[in-house]
Amino acid sequence: MSQALRTQISKAKRIVVKVGSSSLTTAEGGIDTQRVNIIVDALAKHKNAGHEIVLVSSGAIAAGLSPLGLSARPKDLALQQAVASVGQGLLVHRYSESFGKHGITVGQVLLTAEDMSRRSHYRNAQRTFAKLLELGVIPIVNENDTVATDEIRVGDNDRLAGIVTHLINAEALVLISDVEGLMTAPPGDANSKLISEVKSFDDISDAQIGSALISGVGTGGMRTKVQAAQIATAGGVPTIVTSAINLNSVFDGKDVGTVFHPSKDKLSARALWLAHATDVRGSISIDQGAVIAVTEKRASLLLAGIKNIKGEFEVGDAVEIVSESGKVLGRGLVNFDSTELPNLIGKNTTKLLQEFGEGYDKEVIHRDDLVLIDELANKN
Repeated sequence: MSQALRTQISKAKRIVVKVGSSSLTTAEGGIDTQRVNIIVDALAKHKNAGHEIVLVSSGAIAAGLSPLGLSARPKDLALQQAVASVGQGLLVHRYSESFGKHGITVGQVLLTAEDMSRRSHYRNAQRTFAKLLELGVIPIVNENDTVATDEIRVGDNDRLAGIVTHLINAEALVLISDVEGLMTAPPGDANSKLISEVKSFDDISDAQIGSALISGVGTGGMRTKVQAAQIATAGGVPTIVTSAINLNSVFDGKDVGTVFHPSKDKLSARALWLAHATDVRGSISIDQGAVIAVTEKRASLLLAGIKNIKGEFEVGDAVEIVSESGKVLGRGLVNFDSTELPNLIGKNTTKLLQEFGEGYDKEVIHRDDLVLIDELANKN
């Protein structure tokens, strides 16, 4: 079954490929032209064979280190953004030259958390990608590090790649790593072995998944790649993790890396967006009766079951739903502002109509705008 899935990935019409900083740059910072060309040559071959490619590429900050005389990734956010501003231009220029040798045009797409979390922005991004692919362009995607703050970041380009996979309706996701794939132990361990396939994420619950890259110029690691695989496979998209030198082998359907099987009972596109792309603005604590109604009866969340709220949010924002003990149950799009709710919570429909009139008897979160943690767990 593993080979059939690898063949499926190799034949995917539309595919997202994510490349990390360490696969593109030197340990000291600066772009490694030879590494870039190896990746570009493989992608260009696949693109010219009739496939559509979206490349999620880290490396802006790493690429900007050497030109600015810096020896390590800065910790200061303002300096990170300045370095990214320099490095992003260099990175895209290098991609443009390399792909240009194959007669392929590239386009830069810089995304922020708001582009993912706001439904209107999300749909606009979908239209942009669709037009670029229609024009035969390879989009080069990165988080917009020059403007993102710690509070409004997507978080990591592995996660971004998982989200983009669903945003563009891709058929496969390839995550390029420093190592051959997911290992049973850290790569330096003599007993470490490659995990060829993951049918269920429960199968790797005991694996020692690291979180730091060898080079020290990136922010991700195998843990974030597994998280990206969870995002992609929950929507029915097969995922493979491997090293850059195996990229051609992936496109040839060969037995390399670690392949993650897609969920058979996949989440809807809207549920995936709610679960992974939305930026949580606050939380709503609910009583036990509401917990049962929401989790067991799959009902909408009503004002009568709310105990308290935290955070500042507006109509249409995503909030977490938590039990009184603090357990996160899910998230959804709220129909009231945080300034309105304190005067409304705990009141039933009759009392709301008497005190406030029509319009205040609506659900706090409609069931169609709600995704539960157990729904996500069941997909894996």
